Amino acid sequence: MQDISKSIEACAARYGEQAAAMRDYLVAGQDAALALDNRGPIEFDASGKLAQHIQDAYSTYGFYVFTGVLTEEECEDIEVDMVALKASFPVAPDSTVDAEGRPALGSDSLTPHLVWSKPLGDPLGGTQLANGRHQVKMFEPEATADTPLASPFILLGSLRFSDACLRTYAHPELLRVAAAINGEDFAPFNEALFIKEPGIGAAVSWHQDGVTHWDSPDFDENIHGFNFMAQLYGSTAVNGVWVLPGSHKLGKIDISDLVSSSQSERIEGAVPLVCDRGDVVICNRQALHGSFPNSGFEPRLTVNFGFHKRSSVLGVKGGGIHSDAQVFDDEIIARRSRVLGYAIAARKERFPEETAYEYKPFAEQSLSFVWDDAARADIHDYNRDDLSI
Repeated sequence: MQDISKSIEACAARYGEQAAAMRDYLVAGQDAALALDNRGPIEFDASGKLAQHIQDAYSTYGFYVFTGVLTEEECEDIEVDMVALKASFPVAPDSTVDAEGRPALGSDSLTPHLVWSKPLGDPLGGTQLANGRHQVKMFEPEATADTPLASPFILLGSLRFSDACLRTYAHPELLRVAAAINGEDFAPFNEALFIKEPGIGAAVSWHQDGVTHWDSPDFDENIHGFNFMAQLYGSTAVNGVWVLPGSHKLGKIDISDLVSSSQSERIEGAVPLVCDRGDVVICNRQALHGSFPNSGFEPRLTVNFGFHKRSSVLGVKGGGIHSDAQVFDDEIIARRSRVLGYAIAARKERFPEETAYEYKPFAEQSLSFVWDDAARADIHDYNRDDLSI
C-alpha cells in the first residue's frame, strides 16, 4: 500500500479547526478498511462459480476489493490513452478546442461527456443534479493560487474515447463476476473515468446511486446493480471513494440526517476503498458512498463501469441521469449491449492468448462483432441509452 502520511497531513491542514478530527478520521478509516475480510484475488470454485467467501463478503459489506486484476501491461495501455485524452481536453468548460487549437475531445458529441469542477470543489453536492441524490455539500478547501479555474473530473461515455478502457470493460474474469451477481443475461449500466488530480481533484458528495427501485415490491440488495472501479494509480483514504459498509441493505437513506448525526460530513463507520495499482473494486450502487476533495499528493484515475440484472431494467423507465428518461425495452437494451460485443472483439485483438468471455445473449442470437472503423461509428454517442435506474 502507498505511504500516504504526507497526504493525510496536507489534507487535514486544509480543515482549519477540524484538522485533528480529519486526520484521525483518515487514519482510522484506512486502518478499518484494511481490517475487513473483503479483499483478495478473483476466485472461482471447482464448478466455475464465484467463490462463496467472496459472495458472502460482498453481500455483507456491499463492496469487495479484487486485487491484482489488471496486469501492468493493461495499466500501461490505459496510461497511454490517458495522456492522449488529456491532451485533447477542451481548454475550458465552454471551449470546443484543445490547447493546440484542435477540435477538442467530444466536440462532436451529442451527449454529455466532460463534467468540470473548480479545484477541490463539490459541484454536485446540495444541488438538484442527478435527481438530487447528492443531498449535502462537502467542505470545499481553498486551492492554491496557481491552480486552474476549472478542470475535468469525470469523462462520461469513456468507452468511445479509449480503446484501453474498452478492452478493460471486456475483462473475462470481471464479466464472470458480473454474471455471478446479476445473471448471465446481465445488462450494461454506465461507464466513466473519474479523474482526481493531486491538489485539485473534486469531491463527490455522499450519495446512493439508485433512483428507481427504492419502493419496489421486488426490492433486494442487488436491484440497482453495481459498479466496477478499476484503479490505475491506486486509491487511498485521501483521494479515494468512501463507503458505509452494509448500507446497501438499508433502503433509501436520509443522508442529511446521517451527516447531522455524525456532526460533520465525516460519517461514522464509513471506510475508504484502499487499493493498489491494478486492483478493481466491485461496489453495490445502493451503498452510501462519496469522496473528499483530493488535497493530497497522489493522483487517482478510476475506470468505472457497471452492470444490472436484466429484470431490473427491462420495462422500467430510467432515472434520466445522463440522458433523457425512457422506458427500456428489449431493443434499447440490445442496442446498448452492442458496445460489450465490440469490447470483447477489441480485447481478443490485444490479448489473443486469453480466453474471451462469451456473453449469453450474443450466443443465443449468434451475434458476432469486429472492432473496426464501422464499430467506432456504431458506438458514437452510445451513452444516449444510459441505463440508469
